[in-house]
Amino acid sequence: MNNSAPLSPDQLARACAEAMWKDDNASQGLGMEILEITAGHAVLAMTVKPNMVNGHGIAHGGFIFTLADSAFAFACNSHNERTVAAHGNISFIRPGKLGDRLVATAREISRNGRSGIYDVSVTANDAPIAELRGHSRTVGGALLPIAAKTDPN
Repeated sequence: MNNSAPLSPDQLARACAEAMWKDDNASQGLGMEILEITAGHAVLAMTVKPNMVNGHGIAHGGFIFTLADSAFAFACNSHNERTVAAHGNISFIRPGKLGDRLVATAREISRNGRSGIYDVSVTANDAPIAELRGHSRTVGGALLPIAAKTDPN
């Protein structure tokens, strides 16, 4: 990466995702994949494995929440400011099933000062599984050692 040329917001987002991903043992350990990253936006996927199914034979809600939370994390850290979840509220719409490929799409709704709001939709075969509303808080510092020089175009 050429540090002398300004990064576009989307290039910065991808570089931030790469920096986070290399140490994200939780997401990697659950078999998540990053499908798309742009500024304020992230799409991650995960397949429901046998160890993710609860006593009702459906995907445990905690795993669905974890996928949504990971997409939320990648979206809110896409601006090279270290950011964590302050609050998350999930609504389960229908169950995920063993073998389903769940896709979580996070999008930035608002970012003002140290606070942000993000919506995350989780789907299986394009059918809604869950919706998460997350509130983020920047905690100081950058993910990348480069100045957050961005090209607004």
